[in-house]
Order: sequence, then structure tokens, then C-alpha cells
Amino acid sequence: MIRSILLSAAVLCACPQALAQVQADQPPAGTVERHLNPAPSIILDSVTIPSGAEILMLSGQIADPIDPASTNSLAAFGDTRTQTISTLRKIEAALGRRGYALSDVVKLTVFVVADPRLEGRMDFAGFNAGYREFFGTAANPNLVARSTVQVAGLAGPHYLIEIEAIAAKAR
Repeated sequence: MIRSILLSAAVLCACPQALAQVQADQPPAGTVERHLNPAPSIILDSVTIPSGAEILMLSGQIADPIDPASTNSLAAFGDTRTQTISTLRKIEAALGRRGYALSDVVKLTVFVVADPRLEGRMDFAGFNAGYREFFGTAANPNLVARSTVQVAGLAGPHYLIEIEAIAAKAR
């Protein structure tokens, strides 16, 4: 082990191009580093947040009703995709009020209730369709580390999605 470390150090010292390549492959010091999963994954494997970075943790957010005058049915809030989009827009607004953007989000925890139309299963495809409108796009190419779990219920009887977000900015 020590022999290979010494050999690597000798090669890097003897070959300035090799040293330059190793340095080029490293992210700039103090940056949030996103570790990708192999394609076609739409979430990260992990994220490294540097010491001294500013971290913002948002409480769980839920969808707004499609029509604020009507809140007494699942149709008033929409399907899983619709609720995901509404919830991510609320997260985007909350981030903006604090000087952050969706591109600063590093982790989402997603709670999904079974869609009554899917025989007790969550609409994972509907959630992912909404998620893809905000992450891994031309406007926001960043992906996030993410957990998605099916839960028995949320605070209101017509909510299908609740999302917590963690954002980080290197200083």
C-alpha cells in the first residue's frame, strides 16, 4: 500500500500533466459535491457538503388546492403528479424567500399516500413525472439525493404528497 502511494506521488511529481489532470478532476475547494448514480438514475447516490457551507432545511410542504374555494375532495387537490408540481412550486417559493433556488436543493424526503385509483399503491410514476419538471432539466440540471416512501396518510385526507427539502450553499 505504502509502495503504491509513493509510486503515485513520484509519477505526479515527475509528470506535471498528470498532476494537472488530478487537480482538474477535483471539485473546487468548498463546493457542494454531487455524486451521481449510473444512468438512467434520476437521483444522486450522495452529496458532500463542505465544512462552513450554509444549510437550509425546509419543513414538509403539501399541495395547494387547484381551486382555493374547493378543498373537500381529492379532485380539489389533483392526482399525485399535480400535487407534486404544486408542492415543488411551494418549495421553490420558500427557497427563494431565503435566497436559495431549486438548484441548491441537495436532499428530498418524499412521503406519498396511496392513490385510491391504484388499489392501495402510491403513484410513483406520477411523482417522478412531476419531479422531472424541476430537477435534471435545462433550467436546473442538478439532481438530488432522495428518499421516497409510501405512508398510510398525511395531515389532511386529500393530500397524496408531502416533501421535505434540504438545500446547501458553499460560502
